[in-house]
Amino acid sequence: MTSKNDRLSFLEEMKDVRRIRKPDRAEIATPRELTPGHLERQRAAVEKPFKDSNPLTSEMVDPLTAQDILSWQRSGIQHGVFRKLKLGQYPIEARLDLHRMTVEQARREVFQFITDCVCYGLRSVIILHGKGERNPDGIAQLKSHLAKWLPELPSVLAFHSAQKRHGGTGAVYVMVRKSDRDKQHNRELHGLD
Repeated sequence: MTSKNDRLSFLEEMKDVRRIRKPDRAEIATPRELTPGHLERQRAAVEKPFKDSNPLTSEMVDPLTAQDILSWQRSGIQHGVFRKLKLGQYPIEARLDLHRMTVEQARREVFQFITDCVCYGLRSVIILHGKGERNPDGIAQLKSHLAKWLPELPSVLAFHSAQKRHGGTGAVYVMVRKSDRDKQHNRELHGLD
């Protein structure tokens, strides 16, 4: 409890305080004068348009159906290595699921996923794209775009539709290039230079 002297001291300190007689509403009027920061942001937006570093195209692609098999490899990939990828014999180190994504969302996700795989040294991954069997036109949109996108990425060495146990023609195994850091580590490990 407070004493009588405390209350009197408080009232003495508060004697000049007056109640604010404005309505209980915030003032939301837009300032008429633009701040220097606002002008700088406007100038920067006009001078430096956003540059999308994602090279994947979202243009028209050759339509694929649910049963079409995806298969591609860069020149120089050994037959045995590609065969192991095709048979799903490499351990799957990461997985990306594109189900229920739009083509544009999938474009961004695939680019970031492959970039991350290189960064973290993941070599054998799987992308689940779905078969597109429920589409009324029978065209597997994401699968069709993925077949165009993966060869556009320099970090992708090869890909092949997955084995049935991993999703069959609704998924694709992807072999990713080693990062420069991993290549250097191998050179040092084996005394090459």
